[in-house]
Amino acid sequence: MVDIPLLPLAGDESVERCDAARNRRRLLEAASLLVAERGVDAVTMDAVAARAGVGKGTVFRRFGSRAGLMRALLDHSEQALQRQFLTGPPPLGPGADPVDRLVAFGRARIRLVEVQGEVLRAAESSAEARFNAPARAVSLTHIEFLLRTAGVDGDLPLLAQSLFAPLEATLVLHQWRDLGYSLDRLADGWADLARRVVTAPAAAGRTVR
Repeated sequence: MVDIPLLPLAGDESVERCDAARNRRRLLEAASLLVAERGVDAVTMDAVAARAGVGKGTVFRRFGSRAGLMRALLDHSEQALQRQFLTGPPPLGPGADPVDRLVAFGRARIRLVEVQGEVLRAAESSAEARFNAPARAVSLTHIEFLLRTAGVDGDLPLLAQSLFAPLEATLVLHQWRDLGYSLDRLADGWADLARRVVTAPAAAGRTVR
């Protein structure tokens, strides 16, 4: 297994006091539940404070603004997903067939869009943020590792980028909300794509005319 570093958080919990880190996690968990239950627009400083059972001032002191809260929420979700595919149980984590892990990764990312879609889309709003984000680099490295483990030939870095593109929040939200595709349909479609890529005949050395 390759050693992929977890996405660094601004204000890393490892250097925080235990009570501060605990409060931070509590607030982010409250915000995550609000997004899951009522959508991203429901995530206000007041609502998060009420859900976490703290004063609104505590939320402002910890995150500074709603934008700061949303950035921290995105980091929190990405780190949770990374821990699942790096060290969690199979099929997403180690121990499963690499193709099954690849399929599970795609399904997990699509589920993440359901919960954090607007936050993820905001993070993709500029080309620099979209293509240079540490979380994206970690995901691409993971996909490439699984393709290599599955015995896939060819230009694996480019292939990993092609496979990751259908999982990006901007496209998934458009397909889900504007085109009316269910998230289950999108997840099944990505699983079919991933399996076709892995089982396709090797293209190495083939001349294109």
